[in-house]
Amino acid sequence: MRGPGRSALAVRDAMSKHKDCAVTSIILKYLTDQNRPFSAQDIFGNLQREYHFGKTVAVKALEQLAQDGKIKEKVYGKQKIYFADQRQFTAVGEADLKTLDNQICELSEKFQNLQQSCRQMEAELKELNNSMTTQEMSVEIAALKQECASHRERLQKIKSTSNHVTPEDKEQVYNERKQYIKEWRKRKRMATDLIDAVLEGYPKSRKQFYEEVGIETDEDHSIAVPDL
Repeated sequence: MRGPGRSALAVRDAMSKHKDCAVTSIILKYLTDQNRPFSAQDIFGNLQREYHFGKTVAVKALEQLAQDGKIKEKVYGKQKIYFADQRQFTAVGEADLKTLDNQICELSEKFQNLQQSCRQMEAELKELNNSMTTQEMSVEIAALKQECASHRERLQKIKSTSNHVTPEDKEQVYNERKQYIKEWRKRKRMATDLIDAVLEGYPKSRKQFYEEVGIETDEDHSIAVPDL
């Protein structure tokens, strides 16, 4: 039993060492390609989604690379910064730096243009998504045509009738209505004032007075004076 147990442990150790070596190679290549300083958290955050290793593995790999002299390590307070050994890179002259600056400016301009194009396309896509589809538009057009046909039919029926009301007749009817409503309000107010005067010396209630005299009010028949 002890033999297979030690064998399985050795296999796990070998696999772990192989994984650590792979992570170390990945981090070394990343630091060399990027050629800029990173913290252990930066390295972990930038690479873990693609290569699926933990932060502890990343810290261990960075410390091993720094110990082996393959990368440089700087301590700022409680934080450690790692970057590629600059001795491996060819020295760059002023002319080369100027060329690189020009390339950076060109690439930055292209990047900004691409960003603007992307924003425009996103706006167009949003507008298209909010617009009606061809099928929806066809259904809407058919419904509008049906509605227009219904209105035309109704208009034709109105035009074909012989008992049209002229604008003058309509205006006269409205004026007469206003006059009748005003007269209604006036007479109701006069009747109310007269009844109130009588009730000042009447020993019974208003309701009893109405019953004795035989007065029926608008309210008894659920009627209200219309608005003008």
